[in-house]
Amino acid sequence: MVNLTAFVKFLQFWDLCFLDDFPRIETLRKEIREHDYRYYVLNQPTISDQEYDNLFHELLELEKRHPERVTPDSPTQRVSGQPLEGFSQVRHPQPMLSLSNTYSPDELRDFDRRVREGLEGQAVKYVVELKYDGVAVRLHYRDGLFELGATRGNGEAGDDITANLKTIRQIPLRLHTPEDGFPALDIRGEVYLPIKDFNRLNQERREAEEPQFANPRNAAAGSLKLLDPKVVAQRPLRIFCYEMWYPEIWNHEEHRSHARGLQIMESMGLPVNPRREIVDTIDDVVDVCRQWEGFRRDLPYQVDGVVIKVDDLRQRRALGATARSPRWAVAFKFAAEQARTILQGITLQVGRTGVITPVAELDPVFLAGSTIRRATLHNEDEIARLDVRVGDTVVIEKGGDVIPKVSGVVIEARPGDSMPFQLAERCPACGTKLVKDQGEVQSRCPNRDCPVQVQRRIEHYASKGAMDIDGLGTQVVKQLIDAALIRDPADLYQLKPEEIAALERQAEKSAENLIRGIGESKTRPLSRLIFGLGIRFVGIGVARTLAKRFKSLDALSRANKEGLEETPEIGPRISQSIVDYFADPVNRDLILRLTRAGVRVQEEEVQAVSQHLAGKTFVLTGTLASMSREEAKEKILERGGNVTGSVSKKTDYVVAGEDPGSKLAKARELGIATIEEEEFLRLLEG
Repeated sequence: MVNLTAFVKFLQFWDLCFLDDFPRIETLRKEIREHDYRYYVLNQPTISDQEYDNLFHELLELEKRHPERVTPDSPTQRVSGQPLEGFSQVRHPQPMLSLSNTYSPDELRDFDRRVREGLEGQAVKYVVELKYDGVAVRLHYRDGLFELGATRGNGEAGDDITANLKTIRQIPLRLHTPEDGFPALDIRGEVYLPIKDFNRLNQERREAEEPQFANPRNAAAGSLKLLDPKVVAQRPLRIFCYEMWYPEIWNHEEHRSHARGLQIMESMGLPVNPRREIVDTIDDVVDVCRQWEGFRRDLPYQVDGVVIKVDDLRQRRALGATARSPRWAVAFKFAAEQARTILQGITLQVGRTGVITPVAELDPVFLAGSTIRRATLHNEDEIARLDVRVGDTVVIEKGGDVIPKVSGVVIEARPGDSMPFQLAERCPACGTKLVKDQGEVQSRCPNRDCPVQVQRRIEHYASKGAMDIDGLGTQVVKQLIDAALIRDPADLYQLKPEEIAALERQAEKSAENLIRGIGESKTRPLSRLIFGLGIRFVGIGVARTLAKRFKSLDALSRANKEGLEETPEIGPRISQSIVDYFADPVNRDLILRLTRAGVRVQEEEVQAVSQHLAGKTFVLTGTLASMSREEAKEKILERGGNVTGSVSKKTDYVVAGEDPGSKLAKARELGIATIEEEEFLRLLEG
């Protein structure tokens, strides 16, 4: 028989210890969400870090006591679970298109003209926002809860990185949803790493003797690709949200404005950059672009331009989009930045063919999103042209905001005791006396056994443009050489998994992956093998021509100088280099061993393709969504066309992908036809 008094006391104890916990859990979650919003979005904290930690730890304890009450949107669930095995692919409900780029006020006015023509003279308002140099992502909310996050990928589908995006505390796990609600809502944003955090992260990696990130965007992208969210949580990633979409958007009259959409996102607790302008004319747009270019260096995050968007969503719908970019938006890219620093020294870098390249060693200087410590000086003639000397104050800029180079010297700041630079007479790697062939601008180490050349040759053979051996990077190649396991590319095919697994920082799984990658390289086309051999003056384009002409490595090895020069693009210098390469017994032995290992040494028979591009010359610039530039080049060549690296009056078409460089501006200056990816694909189809 139940003791009624004891049962009542038990219920009172339950109420005291458990039932009172439930409302407290919800109260804590609400308070912590509010403090997260104030700290990470508004940058206006109202409590100390210790007070915040006390609230968070109290919530943790209550959820441990009541695991059944833990919900996905709880602040404690931002980082949890085991490392991921890999990212799954998710399709986007709407294509995540990239933007076309402009580089001058005239190009902006040309964009405005196309917009107004497309809208048949309607009045247009533009919203002007900063263009962040980060990683584009999509956030999906269902009934106000953060359900999925994905990368842009190819625009149609991307990687599911939900677990990693949850570590960014600016991203609310539950929206401050307005009364009308959004059952399914997609938010587009840009994940970035603040400049000061980027510098601190690289400092930590230097101290740990780990490879440093090239720039903040590279660091953000690398962080989002990590498979362990707990490691991602240690990176201070942030996000700006700048676009919203939901299925019923066309039914909401008050929401048919991009500017209104930004306000709605702010009301939901999403981080939106307050620096934006709404303007009525393209002249106002130009003024804003000029103004913002002036203060970009003062921003705590990296930007590379300004984005201009039509504000009215109905007008956007009328304008539509091409295969790769909307017609209602465009990016204005800022000009390349310059910086001054001190040249502390000039070191000599040895290439895979022994070519010596002088490199400027600089006082670290931050430029266009990354800290520059080294820059190429190309050759002795370039050093003489610039008259650059150790101790000089030099001007650094990035070609296309990517490759740092020394572009000038501040002569008035030159030390009085400076001396002209003299190139060393011997190889810095092996001590062999350097040679300089007649007609060449660069000196060369003639020692084929030079340790740096050996490593560079194997790295080149394994590179993406050549045999594309996944997992065979610089550090692994060096380990294999130091362990006396390889001396040339043919040795790769004799490696055993246990030999690789025995190396430092290697394991059974990585060894198996590398062996698999080496095995897969045997199927690469003949042109990739010819390029991978590293014959002087034979680039990938020449390698394709040779493969197409001779069909097999054996036939190429037996060709004489005259026969080679009958081939288009092959002149005396290239032909002599090829003959010399195959005349060398060491190289002949290498090819014999590669053949015995099963590497493909014959060209595959391919189905004939229409030669409708014969006689047409193309220049490729920017990133294509549907294929790599290398693949695009192959498709043009297959159809009889020609591809060059620079724009001239002989160019027929310039194909402009995402983030095109100065080649696009050069084409417009010369009146050369410029086509986007959609038109390029149609051209390939004939």
